[in-house]
Amino acid sequence: MTQAELIMALPEGRLPPSLMQVNAADLLLLFGAGLLLAALLSLLASPFFARRPSRRALLRATRGMPPQERVLAIGRLLGHLPEELRAMAYGSAPPLSPEAVERIALKARRARR
Repeated sequence: MTQAELIMALPEGRLPPSLMQVNAADLLLLFGAGLLLAALLSLLASPFFARRPSRRALLRATRGMPPQERVLAIGRLLGHLPEELRAMAYGSAPPLSPEAVERIALKARRARR
């Protein structure tokens, strides 16, 4: 028996022939399911791809705080407290202007790299 004869001798599929064919409605259903799955995956992954605010923006966000609290918040943002701001953090130096504090913090961040 040849290979072609063996294939011809195999029984038909157990499903009705109408279920063995893919039609336009099935393709649309699969496409819609793919779109829903892609939307769900993008919603789940969006927190991982969100842009974080820059350090400069985080430093500016501390402007409304009282001076000592602001200096300590800047220390938490930078991971260390710059030497020029330590006396201000403990209240033994007069408060600096917000721009001066930001300038010192940004300078300390660049020097620490």
